[in-house]
Amino acid sequence: MKPFEPADRVKTLPPYLFAQIDKKKAQLKAQGADIIDLGVGDPDQPTPSHIIESLQKAAADPRYHRYPSYSGMGAFNESVARFYKRRFNVNLNPRNEVITLIGSKEGIAHLPLAVINPGDIALVPTPAYPVYSVAVSFCGGTSYFMPLVEQNGYLPDFSAIPKDIAQKAKLMFLNYPNNPTSAVASPDFFKQVVRFANENNIIVCHDAAYTETYFDGYLPPSFLETPGAREVGIEFHSLSKTYNMTGWRIGFAVGNADVIAGLGKVKSNIDSGAFDAVQVAGITALDSDQDCVEEMRALYARRREVLVEGLKSAGLEPMSPKATFYVWTKVPKGYGSADFAELLLTKCAIVVTPGNGFGQPGEGYFRMTLCLGEERLAEAVERIKALKL
Repeated sequence: MKPFEPADRVKTLPPYLFAQIDKKKAQLKAQGADIIDLGVGDPDQPTPSHIIESLQKAAADPRYHRYPSYSGMGAFNESVARFYKRRFNVNLNPRNEVITLIGSKEGIAHLPLAVINPGDIALVPTPAYPVYSVAVSFCGGTSYFMPLVEQNGYLPDFSAIPKDIAQKAKLMFLNYPNNPTSAVASPDFFKQVVRFANENNIIVCHDAAYTETYFDGYLPPSFLETPGAREVGIEFHSLSKTYNMTGWRIGFAVGNADVIAGLGKVKSNIDSGAFDAVQVAGITALDSDQDCVEEMRALYARRREVLVEGLKSAGLEPMSPKATFYVWTKVPKGYGSADFAELLLTKCAIVVTPGNGFGQPGEGYFRMTLCLGEERLAEAVERIKALKL
């Protein structure tokens, strides 16, 4: 038999950013280094106990041991609709405007299969979550990158997109509050999005994974609050960051019924749905009082102050986030993003994510997470100070 030859789509796929970081981190750990990992946005706190207890009870129930529904339990989708009404004052039909996902990443990756034909164009922000462009390329589509730059508040400039590109584009990805920059979007911006999508017949995919991690009285809006948004797109959400459930793999998409149906048709041919017992726990998370979420926001706010003020005292220029648990920071003069991330790793045993790993406009920045305790964040600051930047 000939040696394994991967498909062209795999050959041309860049190495997954966080897999590369994990490899370097493992090498240092093997050498005995005390690693402070501020690279991946994975909450360090446990899932709240009432959610765990709900899963334990449901997992023991034989009713939930068979194949789940492709589109999700009716009760979970109804719970999502209640959450959207309570949080955003958005009315959703749980039967055709909500679909359950095995984590929002899965749904985001599958959506282009329902929208993009080979040769089609998708508008993709950069720097951004790498899955957007990878999912488009897997369909044979082409990503037209919309630069997110500091001067524009890390919002795309639709007027800079050539008219022929805009008219050919079929899909646009957006993500606010934003990963990696922590930037936020206003209702006025979302009105621009709806207008642009209508003018060019573009489906909008808004990744809203971080709307529940916010500070200082700021309340992130849903794209679907915008008049006309439901006619042009859908929104993805996840329980991962809100309830410390990254490993549970449960999320959902809501919005335009036709787009939801297209995503559902793809999923029915690829996966068999989320484990019903996890969906039962998800109902508990969404329908219970949200004190645990408020406590997490307060925890991240304290951590934010430790890290942001500490980085400033070390001579760096961090952006204090209004939302998300990311701190986006300029690299010191004389360094590139990868160079400085390598310096922090080798000299300080601190893992950060170089900004250019999210796309070329991220060059000159790096991202740190708030997913470690205050003591470890303070220790990271002291190690950086020792570099005397």
